[in-house]
Amino acid sequence: MKTEIEIPVNDITLYGNLTVPKNALGIVAFVHGSGSSRFSPRNNFVAQELNKAGLATLLFDLLTQEEEVVDQQTQHLRFDIPLLTQRLITITHWIKKQPKMGELKIGYFGSSTGAAAALIGAAELQNLIHAVVSRGGRTDLADDYAEKIKTPVLCIAGELDTEIIQMNEKTLEKINTEKKLIIIPNATHLFRESGALEQVTEAAKKWLKHYLG
Repeated sequence: MKTEIEIPVNDITLYGNLTVPKNALGIVAFVHGSGSSRFSPRNNFVAQELNKAGLATLLFDLLTQEEEVVDQQTQHLRFDIPLLTQRLITITHWIKKQPKMGELKIGYFGSSTGAAAALIGAAELQNLIHAVVSRGGRTDLADDYAEKIKTPVLCIAGELDTEIIQMNEKTLEKINTEKKLIIIPNATHLFRESGALEQVTEAAKKWLKHYLG
């Protein structure tokens, strides 16, 4: 059952969609990328498949509606990784305080610039985060934190998204824990090609169930 929730973060309120299957194995917080939101069709597709696999999901907006309007014009907030990371950390602590969710292992699923916030959040929270998945992630924006990461990290990139592949490879070289790069054949950055997003989802599901289950 999907529930719309409000999460207080300092002096603002962020909105999210929370789905908790019966006997959930763990919970995955989605950290969306540039110019996206909790309504991202790609992230919602992945989330629905994770729900079927017994994982709870939280898709939330990293920016307020007012900030979204400003960012559409300036595009500077979506690249304010420290701001996005701090909000992700606050939301993670909120999850830990919730009845029936506090005992669940937490994973992050980050896309584009959101993947950088997910990686830095994992580095800062250490043992609180049990798995990270990056989909087409700008992992280069988290390179300064890579050596601090103790959480298993899976990067997924499209075969034709060569710049992201290079970024992911460079970041993973610095990470000293379980790590893997999966390249989806013939896929571009947004995985719009037939069957590409399904392959992303299957890889993410396998990784998250292994470490959160």
